Amino acid sequence: MNPSTGVPLCDLLTQLNELEPQLLDAITRVLRSGQVINGPEVVQFEKDAAQYCGAGYGIGCSSGSDALLLALAALGVGPGDEVILPPFTFFACVGAVCRLGARPVFADIEAATYNLDPHQVESKITERTRAIMAVHLFGQCAEMEPLWTIAERHNVPIVEDAAQAIGAEYQGKRAGSLGAIACFSFYPSKNLGAYGDAGLVVTSDPDWADQIRCLRNHGMEPKYHHKYMGWNARLDALQAALLRVKLPHLDSWTEGRQAAAHRYDALIDEHHVAGFLQRPTIRPQRRHVFNQYVVRVGRGQRDALVRHFRAEKIGCEIYYPIPLHMQECLDYLGYREGDFPASERAAQDVLALPMFPELSADQQDRVVQSVARFLRQQARIAA
Repeated sequence: MNPSTGVPLCDLLTQLNELEPQLLDAITRVLRSGQVINGPEVVQFEKDAAQYCGAGYGIGCSSGSDALLLALAALGVGPGDEVILPPFTFFACVGAVCRLGARPVFADIEAATYNLDPHQVESKITERTRAIMAVHLFGQCAEMEPLWTIAERHNVPIVEDAAQAIGAEYQGKRAGSLGAIACFSFYPSKNLGAYGDAGLVVTSDPDWADQIRCLRNHGMEPKYHHKYMGWNARLDALQAALLRVKLPHLDSWTEGRQAAAHRYDALIDEHHVAGFLQRPTIRPQRRHVFNQYVVRVGRGQRDALVRHFRAEKIGCEIYYPIPLHMQECLDYLGYREGDFPASERAAQDVLALPMFPELSADQQDRVVQSVARFLRQQARIAA
């Protein structure tokens, strides 16, 4: 392998090269049909994706962010309401809550998995709580069984943010079938990526499905009759058609990601960097789909390692450097540094290594060898 080429964080071109004829056929099919908004491509993708997730209904939408907004709106979340969610996740979660006029209530994460800690949730529930948002971060499902008990006890629905977890499983059940409503993103870097923005909401409740379908189209049903104050959040037929080409390959791509994760685990031991890089923790009875392979970097050296990787042309990313409760636009909530120590520590330590289905053993060896070189350099400096 030529070292000058580097190792990308994510490679989208390999899938494009492999599937280009089918993708171009799908584009042509949509253009010739004249149905580029909604239409049969969207309907068929919704059915196929819902079936894959173990849900009764799928509703395509314009992005994963809008999927969260649609889900919460269908549950009636609005001004004065509260939604419980983790502070260590992407901003779209809290953005959806706030855009509906509701108040986000944070509960800390499990340090090992980065997912919502069920033991932190119940004390946050009040008479204003309208939903619990369980985020399946990095491709592993949250600890759902205790959340189910809490949700049932308080009659509060669970919304799954499964944006990074299509195909993930908990106790044999797929992400998308673990809550009242689930939300997916098909941002290009996701395990099932579109060629632009796209999202999906799934549920097995027909009434919620009908309402979400209406909400994504200006709250209109039938035409020019507006039942709700909805918005334009439709899934483009072109994206649906492209996703239909890719969906049958998803399980083989997931196996590629899992194989790459196992190789990383072995290489970290082989190159004697396990004391510096803490590997991902996989809970029992899970199918982890590794949207990201996220390590904890020890000794307060995460940012220094990032600079080293960049100098060596190795892709990496910090998901996420600032917890939500410390974001400037949420100062009004009154949270302070120290309120959620597990989330704050994760933000200081985590680093995503290159991860995609086609990632080669040689590329991974280069990544881990680079870590070993970094440690040798640090030892020389210290000496």
